[in-house]
Amino acid sequence: MFLRCLSTLVLLLLGALGAAAKDAKPVVNHCLECHAAFDGKLGDPARQFPDDIHATRGLTCADCHGGNPSQEDAEKAMDRKQGFRGVPKRSEIPQLCARCHSDGAFMRAYNPSLRTDQLTQYGTSVHGKRLRAGDTRVAVCSDCHSPHSIRPASSPLSTVHAPQIPMTCGRCHADPMRMKPYGIPTNQLDDYRGSVHYQTLTGGDLSAPTCATCHGNHGAAPPGVASIERVCGTCHVFQEQLFDQSPHKAPWQAAKIAACLTCHGNHRVEHTGDALLGTGGESLCLRCHAKDDAGGKTAQRIYADLTGLDSNLGDAAAVLDRAERAGMEVGEARLTLSNGREKLIKARVDVHTMIPARVEQNTEEGRKLALQAQQAGQQALAEYAYRRKGLALSLIAIAFVVGTLWLLIRSIERRPPAGEEVTRP
Repeated sequence: MFLRCLSTLVLLLLGALGAAAKDAKPVVNHCLECHAAFDGKLGDPARQFPDDIHATRGLTCADCHGGNPSQEDAEKAMDRKQGFRGVPKRSEIPQLCARCHSDGAFMRAYNPSLRTDQLTQYGTSVHGKRLRAGDTRVAVCSDCHSPHSIRPASSPLSTVHAPQIPMTCGRCHADPMRMKPYGIPTNQLDDYRGSVHYQTLTGGDLSAPTCATCHGNHGAAPPGVASIERVCGTCHVFQEQLFDQSPHKAPWQAAKIAACLTCHGNHRVEHTGDALLGTGGESLCLRCHAKDDAGGKTAQRIYADLTGLDSNLGDAAAVLDRAERAGMEVGEARLTLSNGREKLIKARVDVHTMIPARVEQNTEEGRKLALQAQQAGQQALAEYAYRRKGLALSLIAIAFVVGTLWLLIRSIERRPPAGEEVTRP
């Protein structure tokens, strides 16, 4: 009886919901219908907005532009008395977006993880400060996010998806005419494309640094001399800690010399190598030091340690390659060699201290491991040679036995049968 009543109640509820859905009128947005008939700038928003993240969340044109999209008559739909704002002024856009994006209670219904301090951050940026001063040419929300086709930042189609950020910033910062009034260079994008960061990013690592990583996004500002080391240290934590122990730290800080930037550059951060410590044309140390001064000698000493270990590891690898091609098992020696390479990596990182003893500690341990691996490879080759000699001797012995048996068999075959006389000529 109870189940029958429950089933009847469920059917009545479903029927009521169906009737309500049948009677409900679809949401009408005459803004899109009207603008879709236009070409160019008037029609593009209507074609772009259906895929915009705001549209997928149920927001309409009126949420930003005001007015009444349910009105078919254009004059009534765009009646200022109904709150129609039209195209907002550039100076108004940050505040307009912030009506929702700075409201924690409102945003919680759509994306609880999204920060709501973007407007505050924007106010601290170079863009925000210039906008407050009356410069409407600076970037506002719609320049970076696009006004009608905003996608989640995780979408590859988003203008703020990690691989897209350099081009988004470059639309302004690589434009000579746009940057001319500010005296800002426009080679940053080209330099970044030549960097190890860009190569890593385009290689599929979305955690690689982009413009926003170093400069910030909503609070975008160029890092000052005092903060560059901390900006780089956000990712390169260990290198920052090592540099703080180096003899460069105090004098560079006193002279207000940018730490990481001096040796690595800013936008074009290229692959490093031991040659940067040497005495050739690639040397960084000789930009400030002479070969014979204390700094130059320290650099040469570290350079010799690093290249020496690198050579040792290369020699060991060559021996192991030969042994492996010969079919010998050298797995354990390979592991030893790998440990030696780790010591070389650590030694190269320790270069940031510019303390030779720190570097030598790792290079010396690495040399011992390289020697162990090389000796293991040589032993494997010696065993291979021994096995070849043993195999050769075995083959000779087998050939001798086979030959002897063959001669014996031939001799037996030549003997006459028992009882048969042998005819002599």
